[in-house]
Amino acid sequence: MAYILPVLIIVSLLIAVRNKTPVYQLFLEGAEDGIKMLFSILPPMIAVLSMAAMLKASGLLGAVTSFLAPFTQKIGIPSEMLPLALLRPFSGGGALGLLTDTIKTYGADSRISRAACILCASTETTFYTISVYFRKTNVKHTKPVIFAAVFGDLVGILCACWLSKINF
Repeated sequence: MAYILPVLIIVSLLIAVRNKTPVYQLFLEGAEDGIKMLFSILPPMIAVLSMAAMLKASGLLGAVTSFLAPFTQKIGIPSEMLPLALLRPFSGGGALGLLTDTIKTYGADSRISRAACILCASTETTFYTISVYFRKTNVKHTKPVIFAAVFGDLVGILCACWLSKINF
């Protein structure tokens, strides 16, 4: 099993040499295109990550959580999961940090921790993904996509709470 990838690389190189393909030149062109793409997506990536850090550090995340807690508990979302549910669409790294804190606070086998794990696995960093990839592809009409993505995240959050409730 450990030899599959090296064998595939060697076979690909042998086929390229046999077909007289300029492998090194194509590799350099691909690397150059990758660097150009990196520089084109870097500004929106920095903006979204900075916004997520400011949201968490400013205390706004806690204030919004306190405000929404009575409403979300009525639909089955525990208030302990709200910070994670609110941060996840903006920052995967920030959400992972909150997930780690949740597991440390409530224990790995608690319902809250299991729901938080399911939430992280079943939702997307929606606004990060949209800002980075739509910038690169020059998509202009993002409203329907944002609505569908946020709706998908909400469904993922509700399903995480529901699944953890029936399985724990």
